Amino acid sequence: MEVLLINGSPHSQGNTFIALSEVAKTLEREGIQTRLMSIGMKAVQGCIACNKCSELGRCVFNDILYKEVREALKSADALVVGSPVYYAGPNGSLCALLDRVFYSCSELLAYKPAASVAVCRRGGSSATFDRLNKYFTILNMPVVSSQYWNSVHGMREGEALQDAEGLQTMRTLGRNMAWILRSLHENKFPESEKPIMTNFIR
Repeated sequence: MEVLLINGSPHSQGNTFIALSEVAKTLEREGIQTRLMSIGMKAVQGCIACNKCSELGRCVFNDILYKEVREALKSADALVVGSPVYYAGPNGSLCALLDRVFYSCSELLAYKPAASVAVCRRGGSSATFDRLNKYFTILNMPVVSSQYWNSVHGMREGEALQDAEGLQTMRTLGRNMAWILRSLHENKFPESEKPIMTNFIR
């Protein structure tokens, strides 16, 4: 089994990396393979709502980063997404990528356990945590929790190492993810109905 961890921070070795690495190390100790991808410094095309993905089976902007993430999702059994907090929300580049990936790769994501991690100086982590979890809960992905909301604090590079509670929360998240993966491995996915699409204008 393998977990894909996506680091949305432009600082590839910064505090978000430290938080995700704590999750990854715990998963590895539990016998789960991990793969960490850093996307924060890469140019990301946003979704233009062209709906071409429904025809092509992939995003119309078939750029290198998108292809790398899509390919990684094929072998991943679970997903962890980490982001720094910008104005009480996730990194914009990360959201631009996730908008495209979640809309065009739903068959690679449905029913896979997922978790989000927010890293901030002081506030905004719970709003970021909530925003990232929205991606998971629209695709039948079990959201893995921890002993507290999945956040770590630190501003300057390396300060996250001083957040003992935050790092413990990451380790608990890793153990919970491993437990859920093993539990799901023994069972079939639930039966699903064909989606009924409605809006507020009939």
